[in-house]
Amino acid sequence: MLKKALFLLILLMVLPSLAGAIEVYREGDVSLNIGYWAQAWYQYVRDIDRDVDGKWDDSLNDFMIRRTYFSVSGTVTPKVSVFMHYAGDRIGQEGLDTPGMGLGTGLALRDGWVNYKVLKDDLMVQVGRMYVPFTRNYGTTSTMSMLTTDLDWGQGGLRSGILYPQKVGRDDSVTLWGNVVEDKLQYRLMVGEGVEGSAANPDDTLRFAGRLSFNLFDPETGWFNAGTYLGKKKILAFGGGFDFQPDLVTGGAKHNYGAYTTDMHLDLPAGPCAITAEVAWLMLRNVANPVTWSALAAGTDGDIYTAKLGVLLPGDFQPFTHFELIHPDASGADNTMVSGVGCNYYIKGPANKLTAEWSVVDDDTHTVDIITVQAAFGF
Repeated sequence: MLKKALFLLILLMVLPSLAGAIEVYREGDVSLNIGYWAQAWYQYVRDIDRDVDGKWDDSLNDFMIRRTYFSVSGTVTPKVSVFMHYAGDRIGQEGLDTPGMGLGTGLALRDGWVNYKVLKDDLMVQVGRMYVPFTRNYGTTSTMSMLTTDLDWGQGGLRSGILYPQKVGRDDSVTLWGNVVEDKLQYRLMVGEGVEGSAANPDDTLRFAGRLSFNLFDPETGWFNAGTYLGKKKILAFGGGFDFQPDLVTGGAKHNYGAYTTDMHLDLPAGPCAITAEVAWLMLRNVANPVTWSALAAGTDGDIYTAKLGVLLPGDFQPFTHFELIHPDASGADNTMVSGVGCNYYIKGPANKLTAEWSVVDDDTHTVDIITVQAAFGF
């Protein structure tokens, strides 16, 4: 334990000197940029079933590199751009090791695409591995600028997994997207692989996902947007999305997986302060993956409701709170509630910050407390 703590301390001192993005080449329309960003975590988990023996009586101290991203981006022509994240997730998390996906140990290609502007920003074609355009929380929001410490529980946050077909939250696909109506309306339509493999997808069906988002005030035109704008933008965005793949095998039978969402995001400057709020509802049918510590199992139906609120105060402190209700449709199945309170301290922009959060996961039969301390640096 002492060695892990010393390693984390050294890492936290080194990360600020490594963080950054620089342009390494430019000639005319051709450019190349490289960058680095990482999050280091300490987590204390109380009343976890650490030995998987059915007894929720263990505690866990866990040091990990939650995310480490090396990025390369550039332009080939005014119409063609490229982007790549070579990344690792949850490096050092106890009980997790899937190096082929860059989970637990090892690094892997996380994002990698080529973007072609057919009609400027009105119509673009993007080919490669990328976010699934479904929810705002993990479909458009950059993990480098989240309001809360991590993603929603049902989408891989804190110590959970992701309910939909994915390659660490991404998919290999072709996506048509763009910004119209004076850039206030953004649309995305993806055709991807989703669940692969003869056993789970014997008919080799394709996955279809899409999202619309309309901003009443400042537009959000990029592939990544922010979970909090720290008073730099005035946002009131209404969004909706779908995710669908037919004939997936769960529980020995074929089902059509489908998920649908509506959401609202508010970012409002208020004098020296700023308010960020977000709510979302997900309707799930025959989910592809179980949600950790909940009765929402693979092949079952349910709903997820989420809410977040944060207030940026003078001095660059941002207390926040979040709530998530996971409601399985199965008769007699318990709901799972995930709630948390925490605070960000911003050093430089949304990507460079220190965070502390206390979260509680409760499914009516047991309660797990999670304390997370985070240092994140980069852009």
